[in-house]
Amino acid sequence: MATEVAYANHLEVGYQGHTVWSDANFRINRGEFVAVIGPNGAGKTTLFRLLLGTVRPAAGTLKVFGSPPRRGNWKIGYVPQNHVVDRDTNVEAVQLVRLGYSAPRWVPNLTPRMFREEREATEDALRSVGATEIAKKALGEMSGGELQRVFLAEALASRPELLLLDEPLANLDLRRARELVELVHNLVRTKDVATLLVAHDINPLIRCLDKVIYIANGRVATGAPSEVLTTESLTSLYGVPVEVLRDSRGNLVIVGGEDSHGDPEP
Repeated sequence: MATEVAYANHLEVGYQGHTVWSDANFRINRGEFVAVIGPNGAGKTTLFRLLLGTVRPAAGTLKVFGSPPRRGNWKIGYVPQNHVVDRDTNVEAVQLVRLGYSAPRWVPNLTPRMFREEREATEDALRSVGATEIAKKALGEMSGGELQRVFLAEALASRPELLLLDEPLANLDLRRARELVELVHNLVRTKDVATLLVAHDINPLIRCLDKVIYIANGRVATGAPSEVLTTESLTSLYGVPVEVLRDSRGNLVIVGGEDSHGDPEP
């Protein structure tokens, strides 16, 4: 039986009287890999803020682990879109990942048992993302791909049940993006952690996804990729003609609407 992680019913969000999107209905279960797709400014990151409890719904129902979202929930691992690193920093990867475990559980003095648990959680997180060999490397010396692995390890250190990744593929080349998607997909399956990943291009993800949350035109469509990523579904969502095409490689190209979200992979 599936374990529900997040649930929304007629969910609406807005700021200062302006509705960002409304009537969102979805159910996310443990072990599901979900892409959050849509044009720039549609409100994809706003969905994460709702789940993290930093923004309140304007209407409708949202529950995370059976209760209204709350700030600082250690069951949620989060990698923000803008994770700034000073190139002169000497902070090592292992130090950052350790914070991912200890910060949500902060206590003045660690007992020997807690210190051991922190070390084990840190080592497991680094191992899970293939970053053991760069554990002692300074963040300022890392490539974009290495940094994304370390940020992912930091989010995994608390052993979350829900993982939120905001545009982790944005600054990676095609090969690194594919590698990161495969890594995340493996984590979803092996750790049974529900994962929502915001992306601009659906194609690196399409073969791994269980669900899609597509946000556009102030509305939200949710379901399996085969249900949401269709000409009929997206035309209804945008309110203008949209065409979903597939090339010979199986890549999606979305034509029309406010933006394009399926540039073919070479």
